Amino acid sequence: MRSTAQSGQPFVLRPYQLEAADVFYQSGRVQGGSGVICLPCGAGKTIVGMAAMAQVQENTLILTTSLTSVRQWRRELLDKTELPEEVIAEYSGEMKATGPITLATYQILTYRPHKDADFPHFSLFQARSWGLIIYDEVHLLPAPVFRITAELQARRRLGLTATLIREDGRESDVFALIGPKRYDVPWRELESQGFIAQAICREIRVPQDSEEQMRYAVAPRRQQFRVASENPRKLEVVRQLLIDEIGHKILVIGEYIEQLKTLAELTKFPLITGKTTQKQREVLYQKFRDGEIDGLVLSRVGNFALDLPDADVLIQVSGKYGSRQEEAQRLGRILRPKSDGRTARFYTLVSERTCEEDFARHRQLFLTEQGYGYQIN
Repeated sequence: MRSTAQSGQPFVLRPYQLEAADVFYQSGRVQGGSGVICLPCGAGKTIVGMAAMAQVQENTLILTTSLTSVRQWRRELLDKTELPEEVIAEYSGEMKATGPITLATYQILTYRPHKDADFPHFSLFQARSWGLIIYDEVHLLPAPVFRITAELQARRRLGLTATLIREDGRESDVFALIGPKRYDVPWRELESQGFIAQAICREIRVPQDSEEQMRYAVAPRRQQFRVASENPRKLEVVRQLLIDEIGHKILVIGEYIEQLKTLAELTKFPLITGKTTQKQREVLYQKFRDGEIDGLVLSRVGNFALDLPDADVLIQVSGKYGSRQEEAQRLGRILRPKSDGRTARFYTLVSERTCEEDFARHRQLFLTEQGYGYQIN
């Protein structure tokens, strides 16, 4: 690991990052080398992974959630380690290379031409003698990868996550296949030490107009949540929040594309969805980092692996039902510590007197267990 990053900034492992890597590796003893490390979003899980790589000193396969995340890992490895660029390979939809350090996505591993076909890219697991496999955002480990992982018991395995919550209830499968939880730090503890930003969470309950109330009342039960989520009066609330938060770096995030298109028109912020090309995403993310734009509207592609350290306000207009994991990950988008110490603000907009209130309560459970309270307005 470098003492000065290529960016010119001094670099040193934080005490908890070093401790997490040490607890994982256990000086190479047989009881070490496999397990899960849980750290809050913004606390530097990637750096813990790199510290583990430095201790293991073997060929490493890093599996992550998206091409954006692959590129972020690559940037971090080049910035903070002495690894030459040529030893870091990418195995993705865009290129198929392997090297001593190989970055790949879960999506490419689970691709198959049809549902009865084999998974052609599972051979990546056997492409080299991997001394370490890192599963980034391990709580999202796809079911097919569970099966192949079960055959790799001799390899060192490191799972990284902020929220070891699976709405399918398969958390125990992660421990069984990757290893036990080795390290966990409460979010508020790192906040008190200044390693992640302080955050205020607010739930804003938005009434429906009479027409929307009728639409909601007559909608089939399965459709009621979407009707509530797309409440047009949320637009007025977003407009007011933009006025209140002028001068801040804002992310607006939601579930439904038509709603997000309307919000992009309202806010004049660029919209990024699953259909946005990787090249265009990178351009927009860089403009946000450079201060050329003050906000972005994001679909669920914004839930993970966004390196936007200056973002300090997030407005959530809709979500995936009662997903505790999604709620925590979205808060995590704004938890990087700010150079001026400013507090992050997380707003979640919920239609009043609808099922969206019930789902919101469930979404908030993980964060309330971590010590966060929601101000309800």
